[in-house]
Amino acid sequence: MDFSQIEGLNRLRGPILITGHTGFKGTWLTLLLEHLEIECVGFSLEPESNSLFDRAGRKGALPESFEDIRDFAKVEKMLKIYRPAAVIHMAAQPLVLDSYKTPRETFETNVMGTANILDASFNSQSVEAIIVVTTDKVYKNQELGNHFIESDALSGKDPYSASKVGTESAVSAWQQISKVLGGPKVVSVRAGNVIGGGDWAQSRLLPDLIRGFEGKKRIEIRNPESTRPWQHVLDPLTGYLGALNEALNGKEVYAFNFGPSGKSLTVREVAELASSTWGHVEGIDFKQTSLEQNHEAINLSLDSSHARNTLNWNSNWSQPDSVIATVEWWKNVIEGGASPSQACLKDIDILKK
Repeated sequence: MDFSQIEGLNRLRGPILITGHTGFKGTWLTLLLEHLEIECVGFSLEPESNSLFDRAGRKGALPESFEDIRDFAKVEKMLKIYRPAAVIHMAAQPLVLDSYKTPRETFETNVMGTANILDASFNSQSVEAIIVVTTDKVYKNQELGNHFIESDALSGKDPYSASKVGTESAVSAWQQISKVLGGPKVVSVRAGNVIGGGDWAQSRLLPDLIRGFEGKKRIEIRNPESTRPWQHVLDPLTGYLGALNEALNGKEVYAFNFGPSGKSLTVREVAELASSTWGHVEGIDFKQTSLEQNHEAINLSLDSSHARNTLNWNSNWSQPDSVIATVEWWKNVIEGGASPSQACLKDIDILKK
């Protein structure tokens, strides 16, 4: 995406409110916005230890409030204080496996938390557009290997994906309110498996691999033949900003997919490429989970034609390059002595070339 298409965001009448700014994608987004000299404020839970936000020393880098999106009064107060011109809502319970352990909390955060953000934004006098980040896992997946488009049926099997379908229902409701009664534009954005330097979450392939590489251990990986649309974190983030710019310009847009080009790589291919990039020699054990034990979809692919045609959006990294860039980020930080912020800015600079 040409940066000139989103540089106009630095002329907004107020900042962009980022919910979930302490998360992995949220931290990358605030760094990107700072680099583009676009004002932003954050609303999130306290950062987790060893998170990218924590490692990069981002606390206090921008105006922020550490609160829970399930608390409507706190959400409303934040909007009244900072009067944002736009909201990018990323705060969520993001893990499929955790959703099995805490299904009610997952629904409270992902559905009612989103409803709180939407309702408070519509009640404000400043918000002009809202981007709601959901997931590629909202589509009804019958494991046919098809590339999902924005108009495909939505359905969630596990608590996480079902809660994100609930998020999409909230988005649709407030889109209708906007049409009938007026109010901010609301756009849903759906991305694939986002990877990149600094992600340290449990039960995710690249962080699990990095922990094994750093500890020089053999690594056990589940479901080696499953595929995912792997993409570098900066690719969907530029898409989110492009979608926001489109909505702020008054265009009738409702949902966008942001996925990588090319055939989705298997877990095995990603693990082997990451291992060779690091120079890991201890080995990887691949374990196929039975269908009864498999908590996640086997195959996922997105069709991003709508984003390409409407926003002129394209991936800057191929899937293999995204894996290599992620591993090199960690090598630069762990072995090369680079700070996490420096490593992120190095990748951001690639976008401008």
